[in-house]
Amino acid sequence: MSSRNLDLAVRPRSLAVIGASNREGSVGRVVIDNIVRGGFVGTVWPVNPKYRQVSGLSCYPDAAALPDAPDLAIIMTPAATVPQIIDELGRKGCRAGVVITAGLTPENGLRQAMLDAARPHLFRIIGPNTVGLMIPPLKLNAGFAHMAAQPGNIALLSQSGAIATSLIDWAGENNVGFSYIVSLGDMADVDVGDWLDLLAVDPTTRAVVMYLESIPEPRKFMSAARAAARIKPVIAIKSGRHEEAAQAASTHTGALSGADRVVDAALRRAGVLRVDGLAELFDAAEITARFAPLDRARIGIVTNGGGAGVLAVDGLIDLGGELAHLAQQTLSALNEALPATWSHANPVDIIGDAPPQRYRASVAAIASDPGVDALVVLNCPTGLASPVDAAKAVADLATNGLIDGKPVISCWLGEQTARQGRAILQEAGIPSVDTPAEVARATRFLSDWSKAQKALSRVPATRGEDVSVDRAAALAIFRRVAADGRRMLTEPEAKAVIGAYGMDVPETVVAATPDAVQKAAQSMLAAGGKVAVKLLSKAISHKSDVGGVVLGIETDDAAAEAAGAIGERVRKLRPDADIQGFAVQPMIERKHAQELILGMSIDPIFGPVLLFGAGGVAVEVVDDTAMALPPMDEVLAGDLIERTRIGRLLAGFRDRKPADRAAIVKALNALSQLVVDFPCLVGVDINPLLADADGAIALDARIEIDPERVDEPGPNPALVIRPYPAEWAKSVTLGDQDFDIRPIKPADAALYPRFLARVSPEDVRLRFLAPRRRFPDEMLKRLTQLDYDRDIAFVALEDSGDLAAVGRLSCDPGRERAEYAILVRSDLQGHGLGWALLHHLLDYARAENIGLVEGMVLADNVKMLAMCREAGFKVEHHPEEAGAMRVWLNL
Repeated sequence: MSSRNLDLAVRPRSLAVIGASNREGSVGRVVIDNIVRGGFVGTVWPVNPKYRQVSGLSCYPDAAALPDAPDLAIIMTPAATVPQIIDELGRKGCRAGVVITAGLTPENGLRQAMLDAARPHLFRIIGPNTVGLMIPPLKLNAGFAHMAAQPGNIALLSQSGAIATSLIDWAGENNVGFSYIVSLGDMADVDVGDWLDLLAVDPTTRAVVMYLESIPEPRKFMSAARAAARIKPVIAIKSGRHEEAAQAASTHTGALSGADRVVDAALRRAGVLRVDGLAELFDAAEITARFAPLDRARIGIVTNGGGAGVLAVDGLIDLGGELAHLAQQTLSALNEALPATWSHANPVDIIGDAPPQRYRASVAAIASDPGVDALVVLNCPTGLASPVDAAKAVADLATNGLIDGKPVISCWLGEQTARQGRAILQEAGIPSVDTPAEVARATRFLSDWSKAQKALSRVPATRGEDVSVDRAAALAIFRRVAADGRRMLTEPEAKAVIGAYGMDVPETVVAATPDAVQKAAQSMLAAGGKVAVKLLSKAISHKSDVGGVVLGIETDDAAAEAAGAIGERVRKLRPDADIQGFAVQPMIERKHAQELILGMSIDPIFGPVLLFGAGGVAVEVVDDTAMALPPMDEVLAGDLIERTRIGRLLAGFRDRKPADRAAIVKALNALSQLVVDFPCLVGVDINPLLADADGAIALDARIEIDPERVDEPGPNPALVIRPYPAEWAKSVTLGDQDFDIRPIKPADAALYPRFLARVSPEDVRLRFLAPRRRFPDEMLKRLTQLDYDRDIAFVALEDSGDLAAVGRLSCDPGRERAEYAILVRSDLQGHGLGWALLHHLLDYARAENIGLVEGMVLADNVKMLAMCREAGFKVEHHPEEAGAMRVWLNL
């Protein structure tokens, strides 16, 4: 519902151009000229009390004088006049406007005045301070860009007007067309999330590219981006990659959680493909929009120049790509088709004199190899063979850019001789890039987008299935800490908390004095091994900084001496710090174990974030970490591990066995669950977590809380991705049939075709308010990829797993009211399933403090109207839709 009233703005039939002018050099003149000269086929009404005519069109003094309500207004009057103009447009019946004017800021109050004027009319504002809006398929250039864009199927959203106009210029030279170009401006109302909601279901848009400088409304952005990216590629540049990292003295995680790393984690979780350069935006859009996601991206390379092939491999490996290993049957086929001097490996160097037949045979052989997922074909110009003929040979093998069902990316090096070959390949649907480095990036786009699509299908629940939780034990510890007025837990307290969430921790004995340390050590040493003695102080979190840790102690006397020495050092270095005692632990010595760090910190935009990587005392120097957003599951945790260098070491090497990956994943999921359960968490460090083939154990832990929030219940409202609400699943028995009702999942899209085939055309008409024959795959994905915040749907499943019914709620941005809809399979109606879903929706709405549930029901949908009246809904004729009734229930 965040795209409400934007439908006319993106398909306008009439425009009001407020501030249109005849004055040369004025913004009003440039904008009206761009609209008129661009050939917009709709009605254009200039508005300016100074003129009778502008650009040959009749000009009106104000909005009230217009012949009719415009679908869209373009506003470029002085800032102080904008609020009143929006109110006048709203009264006229206009519902959306592009505010080009700058200077409407929070500081001068005009921004709020503008929003206040818009609110009673539900008037949507694009801008202010924007270059304008272009819709090339409609020949609409409603802005002051220096040139119009070609029509196409890429939508551009830009927070920088200068970047937008630069990309328009670049695209014109490179024959790239657009469905929309939106200069977002200050995003006082309509923001990136709103546009993504709109573009997700726009049939003219095949891919969305974005230039972002900030991300307002992060939860809405994540929800909209995840829904859009499930349907079509979404590619972004996010500037500010090297902002100064956030610093937090209490945890390593805080020091490592730079703003850009968190943005990277958020975009990755949203399914958005992030690129570094402006030109890459369109390369990535072309490749991801053209090809379906791959389960894996093992690359086979064919080249007539060994050097070009090596450069492509270098770039591929640098970017984390995977070179395919060719099957023996493929090598045999190549041996028969190629000269004896070919490379006999991947990349397949077919020699500089390669004729088209050689290209055809080698590309066909590579494409048929079961270990190859995608192909790269390169051509270097030589005097011995024609690049054009080579291109024709490859193009003849392709169908829509695929050879043997596998995507192909080409690179014809050079310029003058390569141009015609590139055109031939592109005509066959094969993307063409200019250099081996760009080849590597192109294959990365394909693999990264494929990984993003997998992540989008993951819906970690409020309660993880593989996490053993004693929430009450953790809460009791947090309450004791809060009662002391502390924010930092001691090490034993922190270990007890993570132990309550299923992480392995060593035995810890708290000793108040060196003598007590000696007794504790004596008991532990009797079992063999060594012990460690650590400072216990509520004022000191980094014990190593004050010499508060002594390891490898072999006797009880040495343990007592170590405790005494720690006390002396602390009194000298930190005389202000209280010493509560000492922690005595058995030394955990694992020769081949890797030291890891797990952590959590709070990002000011995206809320709680998790960190994983190489741990130890030099964690900031090594700086081998990756970040992710909770909630997590085993797949997302595995992806986080794989994004670090140490993740590769954990897989085993030389004489080292692979570490127990399941134990590391379990620890990550335990930390995620802790974050979901406790909004009071401010920061967590588990460092080091020792991991080897025998498991993973946390040797040290540090936790910071907000004492004021200890008793706040979960799930954590600060999570930018809401967990799957598994607690809202239940079973019902209706007559002699059982049904499972649960929140919908992305994978349920696969259940819809069979479900809809068993819904009558009449029931489809009643549910969707119009006859409908087709339900495109994109629509089914949109119906099932929900955020469980703005939108929720519940499915009722038969014992067979077949979909029996669906009920959904779509909330307004403030979550004060929600629109409901229910569809029961035609052969199952009359058994009470619709009633069961309606009551479940209402119970959910009450639990979420949604004040009003409403719906639009066709007047001839007698069954639904009767059910609504019986359930206590009020029913009236819909004020805007003839033949429809509005039903609503105050909760």
